[in-house]
Amino acid sequence: MTPTSTTSLALDGAGIDGGLYTSITDFARDTRWLNGPMLTFTSIGVGLFAVFMLVGWWLARKQDAAGMATALAAPVATVIAYLANATIKTVFTEPRPCRALPHDFLIEKCPELNDYAFPSNHTTVVAAVTVALFLVNKRLGALSAVVAVVMGFSRVYVGAHYPHDVLVGAVVGAVVGAVCTLLARRFAAPLIERLRGGALRPLLIAPTPGRRRAGRENSRAKRPVG
Repeated sequence: MTPTSTTSLALDGAGIDGGLYTSITDFARDTRWLNGPMLTFTSIGVGLFAVFMLVGWWLARKQDAAGMATALAAPVATVIAYLANATIKTVFTEPRPCRALPHDFLIEKCPELNDYAFPSNHTTVVAAVTVALFLVNKRLGALSAVVAVVMGFSRVYVGAHYPHDVLVGAVVGAVVGAVCTLLARRFAAPLIERLRGGALRPLLIAPTPGRRRAGRENSRAKRPVG
């Protein structure tokens, strides 16, 4: 495909909300003290969601099989959301705002030409995780949502994405996350229930207080006397 045909098919991000993008990057230029923290967060903040998923799994050990199925579906939903997002990017081939608006304030380095902007991968992934975690634990889901909003804003703040890239990415992630987790609750919960009776039990269900006490008593009973 020639550059001309690619340009003719590309989504014109600057024409959608380039003005809002410029306003946010102007805000970034006026808040230099925040540039470093936002660049660090937007670069490695996705790692927080891996921690959130681990916490979700830990909390789900105290829930029924459907809750555990939801927690385990979170990383699967993340991968599927990313792949779906990558497919959308190849359809719309929206150039990064750093190329359409080269004179705007930019914190993050402008990526390669074939690294398209629409939708935002970061936002898609964290939205998928957040939806899954809401179904595991509302407080954890709320915390994840707050961090996800900051992540989405940071993608515009550093100059990597237009606002509509972030909004559509959030929708894609939320839809994929909801579908994957609801399917998991419906179809994977029976498997989780069976696995809880086997060798994987310690990973899938928390021991009850009575079971812990019995274990301690058995341990004491086996100690040698003398």
